[in-house]
Amino acid sequence: MKDFQNLKEPVRLACALRYDPEKNRAPVMTAGGRGEIAEKIIALAREAGVPLQENPELVGVLSRLDVGAEIPPELYRAVAEILAFLYTLNEDQRLKKP
Repeated sequence: MKDFQNLKEPVRLACALRYDPEKNRAPVMTAGGRGEIAEKIIALAREAGVPLQENPELVGVLSRLDVGAEIPPELYRAVAEILAFLYTLNEDQRLKKP
């Protein structure tokens, strides 16, 4: 019989970013958490209609930042790709509205 007690399920991580180019040079970490807190962040985003993007590697790095911190320059490209994805979603939704 195998010992399944030593197996650990991966812990869910979630981060939320905000970008206001008039106030900040880079996106700012507005929330971050793991486990139940991550699930709450995800649930609140869904309730608010905020699109979600899964990127385990990026959220792993972002989760090390303090809430309120701007993302470091070495993450600009990765976050810019996500922002471009979100802008495309927003534009698609805008064009579909009557």
